Amino acid sequence: MGEPANYEVIDVEDGVPIKAWVRGVPFEDEAQKQLLNVARLPFVHKWVAAMPDVHWGIGATVGSVIPTIGAIIPAAVGVDIGCGMMAVQTTLTGDDLPNNLKQVRDAIEKAVPHGLSKKGKRDAGSWHAVPDRSANAWVELEPVFRRIAQKHPHVRQSNHVTQLGTLGSGNHFIEVCIDEAERVWFLLHSGSRGVGNRIGTYFIELAKQDMRAALGNLPDQNLAYLTEGTQHFDDYVEAVEWAQKFAMTNRALMMKAVVEAVKALKGVRNFQATAMVVNCHHNYVAREHHYGADVFLTRKGAVRAGAGELGIIPGSMGAASYIVRGKGHPESFDSCSHGAGRKMSRNQARQQFSVADHKEATRHVECRKDADVIDETPMAYKSIDQVMAAQSDLVEVVHTLRQVVCVKG
Repeated sequence: MGEPANYEVIDVEDGVPIKAWVRGVPFEDEAQKQLLNVARLPFVHKWVAAMPDVHWGIGATVGSVIPTIGAIIPAAVGVDIGCGMMAVQTTLTGDDLPNNLKQVRDAIEKAVPHGLSKKGKRDAGSWHAVPDRSANAWVELEPVFRRIAQKHPHVRQSNHVTQLGTLGSGNHFIEVCIDEAERVWFLLHSGSRGVGNRIGTYFIELAKQDMRAALGNLPDQNLAYLTEGTQHFDDYVEAVEWAQKFAMTNRALMMKAVVEAVKALKGVRNFQATAMVVNCHHNYVAREHHYGADVFLTRKGAVRAGAGELGIIPGSMGAASYIVRGKGHPESFDSCSHGAGRKMSRNQARQQFSVADHKEATRHVECRKDADVIDETPMAYKSIDQVMAAQSDLVEVVHTLRQVVCVKG
């Protein structure tokens, strides 16, 4: 006999089952209700998979994997289309880094726009003057964007090239990490920025408009979907695939800037950053084949973990992150978690924890330690150790990373 299943099965009346990898991790009632809502949609193929970092989201649950036939739910993909991670292993060791890690953080913060300005000001997280690297990358991206904007002018008024190669805010970050062999890694988390948000928001509302008469029959209006064979469906697929390419490019541009910024630091020896490179989405939709059918697979807060495929599972600002290799578990639709997963809302974190709590939790990390990042404090997240234990059948750990520098938007 094979190993026992590592997931819980939730049977759903008038729907497909839910297979949830949640053993030993918190699983909030609100998230379970959202999963039940998705499982009752008529076009879901076989079952819904829930990853161990699962938590409440808008419409669909963060940490869910949803195979669909003949329809896509734009709100399940979300507004941070193509959000994901990139990591590179360098030839530096921990001893090669400056003793004063503040200068490393300062250099990265100077090289990569990040954060969000108050209304009425130019966004601090965008380029004032677009650098050549971003402008050249935009040349390849612009033709399809122009075609999308001609059909849907609403997406034209967005930050696109001015945010290409920038970090953003919220839970987006750049880190310098050290692995189990004392090798230095750079790690970053971001997506398709303002233009992806505009595309996602626009098509979510378009789906609601198209289903206006039927919205009352949905368990949640954010589960409004676009039906294959319609013009809006085709337009969305084109737009979402473009936004995912934008996100992948955005991460690659930032990583080049980070590598250059650290190389330019006085006293840091010359190094390479090509030994291992991973760039993966965890908020996206892809065309895949599972259990005898071609499906649109939405990973909302989940990473593709096909057999032998490398992925990235970050912890929090004070916890370990992991480079993993997928085991290709068919029942998870070749997926794994995208991180530790929140265990409390941002408001709850702000109310429950102080700056002193945050400083103590991040005492080993050169990072922001002020009131504006309390919502990202490590205590707001589930235990990454418990999350990894719950998905031991989905991935194997290749490298364990501990951060020493963290840049938050």
